[in-house]
Amino acid sequence: MTANPEVVVIGAGFGGLGVALSLRGAGFERFTVLERANEVGGVWRDNTYPGAACDVPSSLYSYSFAPSTSWPRRYAAQPDILRYLRETAAVVRDRIRFGAEVVAATFDESRNRWSVALADGGVVEADVLVSAVGQLTTPSIPALPGLGDFVGEVFHSARWRHDVDLRGRRVAVVGTGASAAQFVPEIAPLTGRLTVFQRSAPHVLPKPDSRLSGRSHPARLRAARAGVWLAGELLTGLLNAGRLSRELVSAVAATHRRVQVRDPALRAALRPDTRPGCKRVLFSNDWYPALTRPNVDVVAEPITEVTEHGLRTADGRDHPADVLIWGTGFTVSGFGTPTRITGRNGRGLAEAWDGRPRAHLGLTVPGFPNLFLIYGPNTNLGGNSVITMIEAQCRYVVSAVCHLAETGAETLEVRRDVAAAFDEEITARLTKSVWSTCSSWYRTTDGTVTTNWPGGTLEYLRRTARLRPSDHEPARTTTPAEV
Repeated sequence: MTANPEVVVIGAGFGGLGVALSLRGAGFERFTVLERANEVGGVWRDNTYPGAACDVPSSLYSYSFAPSTSWPRRYAAQPDILRYLRETAAVVRDRIRFGAEVVAATFDESRNRWSVALADGGVVEADVLVSAVGQLTTPSIPALPGLGDFVGEVFHSARWRHDVDLRGRRVAVVGTGASAAQFVPEIAPLTGRLTVFQRSAPHVLPKPDSRLSGRSHPARLRAARAGVWLAGELLTGLLNAGRLSRELVSAVAATHRRVQVRDPALRAALRPDTRPGCKRVLFSNDWYPALTRPNVDVVAEPITEVTEHGLRTADGRDHPADVLIWGTGFTVSGFGTPTRITGRNGRGLAEAWDGRPRAHLGLTVPGFPNLFLIYGPNTNLGGNSVITMIEAQCRYVVSAVCHLAETGAETLEVRRDVAAAFDEEITARLTKSVWSTCSSWYRTTDGTVTTNWPGGTLEYLRRTARLRPSDHEPARTTTPAEV
C-alpha cells in the first residue's frame, strides 16, 4: 500500500464528517465522502418535523475538537444542529461528493482495493472503506393490513410533509417514542382532533432546558461538557446497576407524570409497564401536557388494520383520521449499509451477519479487510452522547490508516477468534442488561441486543484508544520498490 492510503467514506452526517475532519487533521488528504443527498447533516438534515431537537445538551452533542460557543439553547433544536454541521464541514466540503448514492461495495482480493458502485453507474475505488451511514436512516412503518387503502395523507416523521396543513384536521399519530414526544406537542394545538396510538408507554423525565444568552467562554464550555458527560455516565450506570437504581429513575418519572397529568384514568394509561431504560427514556416538559388537551385522545388498544378513513383497533373501534403520521422510529437491522457490501470469497456482509449484526469494537468484521463501520453494531448508548463514541471510532480509523501507511501493510483485517471472543463477551453482558427485558428497536427478532454498548463511554474510549496489530490477520506488505 502507498504511504498515503486512499479512503472512501459513505455518509456526511456526524460520523462521516467526523472521519473526514479527523483524517485531514492527521494530515491525510486522499479521502472522499460520498453523500447521497445534496447537503450534509444525516438525520439532522432529514428530520425536520416540528419540535425536532436533541435530548443531549449541545455542549456534549458536538465534536470536542470543534466546540461551538453560540448555542441558543442548552438542548439545541434541529436547525441549530444542522447549522453547526454545515459550518464545521466547511473545511472538508471540497472532499464531499453530493448526489452520490452508494448501491454496492466490493473488495477486490487481487488488488486489495474496494470498488464502490454508485446509483448513477459510476465507480469509486479506495484502499480503505468507511461506512458512516448511521443506525437511524431507514424509517420503520408497521406492516398493517390495509396500509394502502387510506385515502388521506400519510407520512413518517422522518419524511415530514410540510405541505400538509394540519389545522382543524383529524390527525392520527402512531407511536410514542422520542420523535412523537417532540412533534405531538407542536401539532396538538393546530389539529381539530389528534389521536395518539400508544403501543407501550415510555418513561419520561423532566428536561432541564434553558435559553443561553450570548457566547459561552471556551473554558465554561469544557466544564459544561465534562459535567454533562459525567451525568450521562451516571445515568447509564443507574439504568443498569440494579433494582434500587432503576426504581429511583422510575420514581422521578412517576412524580413528573403525577404533577403533569391530573386525570387518574389517563395517568394510569400513561404508566409504563416496562423497566426504565429497557426502551429509550424520554426527556420532555410538554409531552404530558399535550396529551391532556381536550382535543387529544390516547389509544392503548393495538391497531389491527388501516381503513380508508382511519385506523381500527383490537376492540373493534374505528378511529377516523384525515392525516396519518408514523412516529414509529427506524429499522436498524442492516445498520444502514449499502445494498450489498461484499468481502472476501464473494461473501456479503448481510450473509456474514445472518440477521444478527456484530463487529469487533463495533468497527470491524472478519472477512472484510480495510472496512470500518462508524456507529456500527453495539455502539449506541442509553444514557450519554453518541458523539463521544463516534469520536473514539474516528480516532481508531485514523490509527488504522496510519498503521497501513507506516507499515506498508495492504490490509488490516480483524482475526475471527478475536471478533468471536468480543462478541461472546458483549452478548453475555447485554443478556444481563436492562435492554434485554423488553421488546424494542434495540433487539433483533431472536432477542439479541445488537445496537447498544453494555458499559459506559469511558470503557469504550479505553478499549478503542490503541489499535492492536496482533488482533489482526498477518498482511502482505508493500516493499519500497512497489510503493
